[in-house]
Amino acid sequence: MPIFSVKTTASQERTVADMIANREESEIHAVLAPDSLTSYVMVEADNDAVITRVLEEIPHARGLVKSGGEAGRSSMAEVEHFLSPTPDVEGIAEGDIVELIAGPFKGEKARVQRIDETKDQVTVELYEATVPIPVTVRGDQIRVLDSDER
Repeated sequence: MPIFSVKTTASQERTVADMIANREESEIHAVLAPDSLTSYVMVEADNDAVITRVLEEIPHARGLVKSGGEAGRSSMAEVEHFLSPTPDVEGIAEGDIVELIAGPFKGEKARVQRIDETKDQVTVELYEATVPIPVTVRGDQIRVLDSDER
């Protein structure tokens, strides 16, 4: 089953994907709007003609991406990395300086002491604390400010 790339207006990817998905077209099988892909939506369909017809009625859809005069087709291998979520702790290393962006210590700066990738958690030690106390938070509750590796 071919996967086609649809060009959209910037920041309207989710809207276009929802409108395509809400159409009752038996030839369209799946729609994907990955956060890491700006101005594009991936559509799995039987052929490019059905997508072209649907896109005529959808605002913010600019059309199919063309490659060599033909509708740009992608394989599942080219888009499967969009389908598996990346852990929140990816890109964080021990010793990094982070800011807590959620929870009771929001706004505090800390140093990463330990990373538990299986639980997607990070143990940090707060900077301003008079007594160093390790605090364990979810990976999505911190933002890296400074990294030792950079």
